[in-house]
Amino acid sequence: MSWMVFYKLLAIFIAVAIGWFVGRMRWLGQADAGGSGGDPARVLSNAAFYIFVPALLFRTTARVDFAVMPWPTLLAFFIPVMLLMLAVYAWQRWRGTGTAAMPATRAITTVFGNTLQVGVPVAAGVFGESGLAIHITVVSLHALSLLTVLTLLVELDLARERSREAPAGLVATLKTTLRNTVIHPVVLPVVAGLLWNALGLGLPAVIDEVLATLGTAVVPLCLTLIGMSLAYYGWPQRWRGMLGLVFLKLMVLPALVLVLAHWGLGLNGQPLAVIVMMGALPVGSNALIFAQRYRTLEGETTAAIVLSTLLFVVTAPLWLALLALL
Repeated sequence: MSWMVFYKLLAIFIAVAIGWFVGRMRWLGQADAGGSGGDPARVLSNAAFYIFVPALLFRTTARVDFAVMPWPTLLAFFIPVMLLMLAVYAWQRWRGTGTAAMPATRAITTVFGNTLQVGVPVAAGVFGESGLAIHITVVSLHALSLLTVLTLLVELDLARERSREAPAGLVATLKTTLRNTVIHPVVLPVVAGLLWNALGLGLPAVIDEVLATLGTAVVPLCLTLIGMSLAYYGWPQRWRGMLGLVFLKLMVLPALVLVLAHWGLGLNGQPLAVIVMMGALPVGSNALIFAQRYRTLEGETTAAIVLSTLLFVVTAPLWLALLALL
């Protein structure tokens, strides 16, 4: 890989290490500060989930131009991603262990890649400006589609759990699920952005600047949050499940994208290489925000992010070498 990609990965680890050191020193407070939901890592996660991520999602959906989207390339990427995500979710549901939010949390860890901090320098450094343009196009729909589907799934699971604990009618359960799914810090800005886009209103310069400023906070906040989460939650006691998720993310997902895109949909050249490498990216920080939102597997998700980013240094050249043979 290019030096630019190496420096970007090094910068990520340094930012994570800073977050870990701050958490280890307890400069922002103890893990149980304030009681339920009051520890500093969770406070930072809530800030990202309720302020910065919604701003980024609304601005993205309000500005995206659907008329010029390369739909064959998008389908070649999102079909295998969705299939693997739903397969992991269904497998975890069938096993029936853990909390109601566990299936969706492990599903997002398996498929949600670090498309910005790692993906952008990889696309720019390896494929140039034309490859970066394809990458950014896929990124514009990445969080919108995956987070929206997973939010619907996890809210349905939580509604089923609540109905078992306190039985309610079907209509009441459906109303609660619909309300919790739509009035949600991920789904609501997506829906609002799509409506704004459909009306063709455009974003006023001041509003666009505010949203852009808030959106830029997502990356540094999430990186330091990963380090803080490591300090507060530690590494998971059982590695087998986490290692399986990392293997699925770094090896199985890009293989599925390659097979379906190349041999199934006939995609070749740079578009094929870009989406395969996008599938091969390490686990993204949004998976941790999702885990903390639903208070499920925070330690496992944090460890998967760090380990997959470390292993990406080895797996990325392997995928690039394979793509060079096609």
